[in-house]
Amino acid sequence: MRGRTPFKLAIGTAALALIAAGCSSTPTETPTESNFILKSNLGEPQHMLPTATSESEGSQVLAALFDPLIDYDANNKPVESAAESVTTTDNKLWTIKLHAGRTFHNGEAVTSDSYIDSWTYGAYGPNGQDNNYFFEKFDGYGDMQQGADPDNDGPLKAADPKSKTLTGLKKVDDATFTVTLTAPFADFKMMLGYTAFYPLPKAAFSAPGVIADGFEDAPIGNGAFKMKGKWEHDSKIEVERWADFKGTKPKIAGVEFKIYTQLDAAYADLLEGNLDVLDTIPTTQLANVSSDLGDRFLQTPTSTFQYLAFPVKNPKYAKPEIRRAISMALDRDEMITKVFKNTQKSADAFVSPVVNGYRPGACGATCKFDATAAKKLYTDNGGAAEISITYNADGGHKEWVDAACNQLSANLGIKCVGIGEPKFADVLNKLKSGADIGFFRLGWVMDYPSMENYLGPLYSTNGSSNYYGYSNPAFDKLVQEGNAAKTAEEAISKYQAAEDILVKDVPVLPMRFGQNNYGHSEKVKNVKFDLFSRIDLVGIEPV
Repeated sequence: MRGRTPFKLAIGTAALALIAAGCSSTPTETPTESNFILKSNLGEPQHMLPTATSESEGSQVLAALFDPLIDYDANNKPVESAAESVTTTDNKLWTIKLHAGRTFHNGEAVTSDSYIDSWTYGAYGPNGQDNNYFFEKFDGYGDMQQGADPDNDGPLKAADPKSKTLTGLKKVDDATFTVTLTAPFADFKMMLGYTAFYPLPKAAFSAPGVIADGFEDAPIGNGAFKMKGKWEHDSKIEVERWADFKGTKPKIAGVEFKIYTQLDAAYADLLEGNLDVLDTIPTTQLANVSSDLGDRFLQTPTSTFQYLAFPVKNPKYAKPEIRRAISMALDRDEMITKVFKNTQKSADAFVSPVVNGYRPGACGATCKFDATAAKKLYTDNGGAAEISITYNADGGHKEWVDAACNQLSANLGIKCVGIGEPKFADVLNKLKSGADIGFFRLGWVMDYPSMENYLGPLYSTNGSSNYYGYSNPAFDKLVQEGNAAKTAEEAISKYQAAEDILVKDVPVLPMRFGQNNYGHSEKVKNVKFDLFSRIDLVGIEPV
């Protein structure tokens, strides 16, 4: 998810180690506790509710507040955390058993209902949750969506689903519940580590199915940290160590997430000792970061996929040929060298190299620089004389977007301008409202380590982060067939065939695979970011 960056930059294989932001379910020896409060940067979240949070800023905070059912080991395999067990015999009916005696931060017991209530809220279409898509595989999901006709007498009523109940969820007892899927899905256990599947206490609801006013400003979770005060919008979010957490205890007393609109300001604070961790080094500082920070400048693998997306129904970008021409007019390698100082890699596929099924060069000629062919293709298909690229200014994207526009202007003979929105949330809100913002920058950090997690959310017709209106029934069918496959090899074959359709349709332009490029102060050690681009708040230590 960065989007998510759309999302929350790696080169390697799916066997790369994850440093989990969540915590082990097995109690361990309590470390020497300190009173140290970590100061880390953050962009303004769009949401702070599990079923609504599909971007990286809110996800980072929620990862501190919640213990996921499933975490991941060093080989990206799912391991139980808040769950005692997750079992199935047919990949369609799953049984989830919880650890007994676990509670939320307010003392309320974590039970089967905590998950059933949260997931049902997320799945109910009229609630408009950004993570609604992730419940699509559950039995009964379709009847909960807007546009259902409860009386079968038409016409469709947009706010009148057939049901408010997710029939695929059944309570067995307070510590056990089952999930029935519409079709077998071998990666379901893998999914359960994602933000959408966190539980909610009864205190989250003012009435059944109604989130209490103010809950998002002070979420109550079941993780290693609890909220300290309320979310101070555009300023900070504070969390503190929760003494009753049953998993691995953090070594720090809490975290102050300082909200910045400019990464350069955060970088200056890091150098001045006013910030302890900076998750992304600004592109403007890459040339001097090694001399500024020395061995406190670090790089680790991540799953981030940066791309430029087209509003495919906009006449300017409706033709795949136009989109392909724009892609071929971009010299990705030049941007990697000049803007990113070789700290990232040009993208050559629609999924990250960290997942099984990635194929080097899968994007083919579409992602290769060829200015002459690009201009001819663009001109022959009536390409527009002026275009724009919208990006979020709080993510350090201005330099490379400007470089992209300069290349497009020179190579296509057009006018291109970059338009910076102050916050990532502003971009998402405009996209959700249908505003015309040209084509735009987005990024994705995987929710769980699977090729499907890139294809489904980003490109399927009802994908949770398909902000560009792309739809191809043949693509959707292949993804669904991959989901229902009995073996990983069969699933990957279907997913790769679906990716081949993307190469022809070009709904987005793959731009970069990268890595976590981050820095820290002299006050902390053991600073690590995982494949989800989240800081390991349990492992970090004060010096």
